[in-house]
Amino acid sequence: MLIVLSPAKSLDFTTPVKTDIATTPDMLDRSARLIEVLRGYSLGQVAELMSLSDKLAALNVARYADWTPAPGGARQAVLAFNGDVYGGLDAPSLKPKALAWTQQRLRILSGLYGLLRPLDLIHPHRLEMGTKLPTADAKDLVGFWGNAVTDRLNEAIAASGAPVLVNLASQEYFHAVQPKRLTVPVIHPVFEDWKDGNYKIISFYAKRARGLMARYAAEKGIEEAEKLKRFKVDGYVFVKKVSTDTEWVFRRKM
Repeated sequence: MLIVLSPAKSLDFTTPVKTDIATTPDMLDRSARLIEVLRGYSLGQVAELMSLSDKLAALNVARYADWTPAPGGARQAVLAFNGDVYGGLDAPSLKPKALAWTQQRLRILSGLYGLLRPLDLIHPHRLEMGTKLPTADAKDLVGFWGNAVTDRLNEAIAASGAPVLVNLASQEYFHAVQPKRLTVPVIHPVFEDWKDGNYKIISFYAKRARGLMARYAAEKGIEEAEKLKRFKVDGYVFVKKVSTDTEWVFRRKM
């Protein structure tokens, strides 16, 4: 199997990393084209485009100005992202064998980089996939990346021999993938928590659970998606009666 994750808004470029193994993103030429577009935006335009405060807009205007495809100052993506999903994955604590597994079996969708391997080097940035950034190629980032990201996923699927893609990304990011063009079927794990008398998706917990499942797969070296049904971490269990062939539901009562 091949797993896809979303990136994170929060970044960590200060904590020392424990590996010097790093790779180069495959689509830096396309990333550079987006940066050139963004460099043409004023602080106020960036704030409006991304619904940011002036402070955050200024930070990202500076990031776009400083961005370079060169590796200096960059960090491996899976060690740089620091949101809820990555709290569950906790990549810095993975053993070398498990980290190597992620490099082969895990991909990260990105608004700026398209599709990343975990150890691909990235620079500080913020560019969410849902951003309506017009370019010469498309009216938004989903259109800009769709064909290229899907092609890269198919290449990764072929290289790994994966018979299925496991989607642990958010809807916003997976929207950039074209499932009908993928060469394998897609499985969507869903994580629900008991609250107010019903099972429902609670965003914070669901994000963390996606990271926990990715970590579970990496630590156990799982290659067959069916084995993910054995996932029992933080109280989640697979519930067959509410699942389908393509949507696997995991529930917990806290």
